[in-house]
Amino acid sequence: MDTASNILETIEMISEDRLDIRTVTMGISLLDCADSDGRRARRRCCERIVKRAADLVSVCEAIEAELGIPIINKRVSVTPIALVAAASRESDLTPWAQMLDEAAAAVGVDFIGGFSALVEKGATASDLALIDSIPEALSSTKVVCSSVNVGSSRAGINMDAVRAMGEAITASARATENGLGAAKLVVFANSVGDNPFMAGAFHG
Repeated sequence: MDTASNILETIEMISEDRLDIRTVTMGISLLDCADSDGRRARRRCCERIVKRAADLVSVCEAIEAELGIPIINKRVSVTPIALVAAASRESDLTPWAQMLDEAAAAVGVDFIGGFSALVEKGATASDLALIDSIPEALSSTKVVCSSVNVGSSRAGINMDAVRAMGEAITASARATENGLGAAKLVVFANSVGDNPFMAGAFHG
């Protein structure tokens, strides 16, 4: 194999075809951060994210320098917050989104995903609280992304959740400049855990 021609071809792809690495996403489990005290749980979650993702951006930048290929976005995805927040029994989960935003800012990532719920088999009180919190959560944060899985081939479609998400999309668009909130929100059927792509990323 002609190594020189391969190198030149790669350089051409970078300069002419804008070859890049679209994203590097770190998945972080927050399940064992759950606590009946919401403030304590959020503190644990924030500490976990900051500790685990502390070097993510610097490592990505080192890889960019080594390979000469830009990495466009550095991202973090976490366990669906509706699962982690359930133990706290809180009715407003906006503070959880704000905690994610603060953690993302601390580690310097472009987006953080996981303000999410999985309701294809039915919705818990925590799932409903998260859905109700989405418009305020997205309007009060900068890089938080949200997703809700409302259906699957095996479980069918949760039509109550479909209706609720229609309202959440509209409210999120109205609550944010240029409707940006709706762009940070995904409604899924057959969602895939560990999907790295925002706005639908969550650790699963």
